[in-house]
Amino acid sequence: MTKNSTGLPPAARPTDRPSPRAGILEIAPYVPGKSKATGGTKVFKLSSNETPLGPSPAAIAAFQDAASSLEIYPDGAATALREAIGEAYGINPARIIAGAGSDDVLYMIGHTYLGPGDEAIHSLHGFNVYPIIIQAAGATPVAAPEKGFTTYVDAILDRVSEKTRVVFVANPNNPTGTYLPFSEIRRLHAALPPHVLLVLDAAYADYVRRNDYESGIELAGAAPNVIMTRTFSKIFGLAGLRLGWGYGPAEVIDALNRVRSPFNVSIPAAAAGVAAVKDKAHIEAAVAHNEEWLPRVTQAIEGLGLEVTPSVGNFVLIHFPATPGRTAAEADAFLMGRGIILRRVTSYHLPDALRMTIGSAEANEAVIAGLKAFLHGAAS
Repeated sequence: MTKNSTGLPPAARPTDRPSPRAGILEIAPYVPGKSKATGGTKVFKLSSNETPLGPSPAAIAAFQDAASSLEIYPDGAATALREAIGEAYGINPARIIAGAGSDDVLYMIGHTYLGPGDEAIHSLHGFNVYPIIIQAAGATPVAAPEKGFTTYVDAILDRVSEKTRVVFVANPNNPTGTYLPFSEIRRLHAALPPHVLLVLDAAYADYVRRNDYESGIELAGAAPNVIMTRTFSKIFGLAGLRLGWGYGPAEVIDALNRVRSPFNVSIPAAAAGVAAVKDKAHIEAAVAHNEEWLPRVTQAIEGLGLEVTPSVGNFVLIHFPATPGRTAAEADAFLMGRGIILRRVTSYHLPDALRMTIGSAEANEAVIAGLKAFLHGAAS
């Protein structure tokens, strides 16, 4: 057999540059919400579901105090953080895993439980990170249709096959803001094969005020194939620090810890997280603000003649007609010109909608006035 200067046969010759493994370049990269507007004297960034109240003053102080020890490696187990979370939610810290955002925990799940030949199911309008995680692990994402912009249990169950290893459910769902009553979550879990891991992404659980809703703590504490993930990025206002956690069976947490980066939670992030989870008054203030403005924004926008999907989160999904001059893309451009940044959700298979974070009173009123001006101009 003829060989070249590398000593390899022609078929085994390396290419002229490193190549990612098969499937990586087929992944559509995650596109975050915009952070810069094209106009306006004041910018209102309502594209990333950030809290308008900011972080707890206690969390800021803890973060600043941590600056004196930046030369030291963090506690790899994030012990103080897990203990604070355990105390706040009444769960066993040993069954908690901390991450650099809940995304980090979700990636650990993908790397641990998925591989080539496997499938994982997510809802059609679910968090865009799910299919990225699934494909990055070499597995195949399977999208289940929704019903009324809500996760549809029967559609998920219809798509379970012998290849299914994981089911991702965001409850409440982003970007739709809808939720499943926990009776439906339990029905889904009961029908899944025992080897399938049910992932309950409860990033927005702290905002929900519905009697038939549960975040998944109880089920994750009792079932051997359920894990719940949570974040400090939303109601706690620590998105810039990247902090999240998961809670589940001891065997699942043990497996995830085997692939977790050794020091994935920084000292400042952990310190801020401990302080944030203990500041009940700040959390209650954030909930109260959302309770006031979520219905006010919904009613005001519906009053303009636009459809708004009922939401239990800290954001609303606004639907626009496909009529030229009234489309979501045109509304987005119009609002951007006034310094108002909403979220295009075309990548979520929702090209005719915009997602709006519930912001400050000033920001919310600016959006309502901006949409009114846009629709008035479109009608004239």
